[in-house]
Amino acid sequence: MDIIQIATDLIDEDKDQPRYQFDDEALQELMKSIGEIGLLSPIKVRTTGDGRYKIIYGNRRYKACKMLGLPSMPCIVSTVTDEMEIYLEQIAENLTREGFSPIEEAEAFNKLLNDPKFRSSTKYLSGKLGKPESYIKNKCELLKFSNAVKKLIVSGTEIRKDKLTEDQLLPLKDLPMEHRDPIALIAARDELPVSDVKKIAKLFKDKAISESTKAKLLFKTGSGLLETWATHEQNKAERAKPAEPKVAPAAAAPAAELPAAESTTQTAAAAPIEAKLYKLISSIPSHSPLSSSLLASVQNIEAADQLGFKHMLDQLIDTLEKHLAEWNAVKQLISAASEDQASGISNNL
Repeated sequence: MDIIQIATDLIDEDKDQPRYQFDDEALQELMKSIGEIGLLSPIKVRTTGDGRYKIIYGNRRYKACKMLGLPSMPCIVSTVTDEMEIYLEQIAENLTREGFSPIEEAEAFNKLLNDPKFRSSTKYLSGKLGKPESYIKNKCELLKFSNAVKKLIVSGTEIRKDKLTEDQLLPLKDLPMEHRDPIALIAARDELPVSDVKKIAKLFKDKAISESTKAKLLFKTGSGLLETWATHEQNKAERAKPAEPKVAPAAAAPAAELPAAESTTQTAAAAPIEAKLYKLISSIPSHSPLSSSLLASVQNIEAADQLGFKHMLDQLIDTLEKHLAEWNAVKQLISAASEDQASGISNNL
């Protein structure tokens, strides 16, 4: 493979190449290194038919050489003309370089998959680039997020404030946009580990929680959302516990001494309304008054969490009031039935 010196002024950047983000500090360091020991690794170019050359890879080295005012630079001239092969080579080269961001990768894969000029497949890219299909698909999932989120995405797995890793974002990818992006920004701000993001994602995927409640939860901090998740999981576990077995009420008198109709009722299976009542009673904890210190702790609720707390309190009160109204109506029905039964017995005497 021949390396030739080409005048810097005859070389053009490829504006469509996959990598377009360059760290200024790293570029300055590269420029200093080239200034001291020269350019050790040539860039790769192709001819454009007008006596000029276009870069295939090596944009950063080209920028550094141009900033130094070097009149020429070492180049490898490629004879490849197929656009797909050139773009794949650009991606493959950048995958080996530090600083190729996850979003640049995602956009490059997406271009090969969806641009009419390429229309490739995930399986084909996997074979050409030596990357698992899941790797390519996960990268493309990052494009679902808004620009506000995408600009925070960095390479690696280290959790940093106001930055996001791919691992932090993937648990959120299937959430609707109105939940996905705010939670991602909360994760960046509060430096949430991946395990915590997964818990919060699970909370927002729960169909038992209304959309209005989920909207209010987004005002919470990361720790507030985790507390809500823990409480919600605990409540689900409590509801999943089997109901206490029904205890048959003690008979007021031996069955033989009861009137025939009453004896039949005593031996029949519990009515559905009875089963409902026993199940409800078994799921409600016994009442214990709220202590003064517990009530005083209301003042310690963070301002960002107060709206969500009030909403949950309203839900609790509303649910209890509905239960109370329904069972008061049942009480009236059973009272009326008892009176009718007593009247019938009296008339038969």
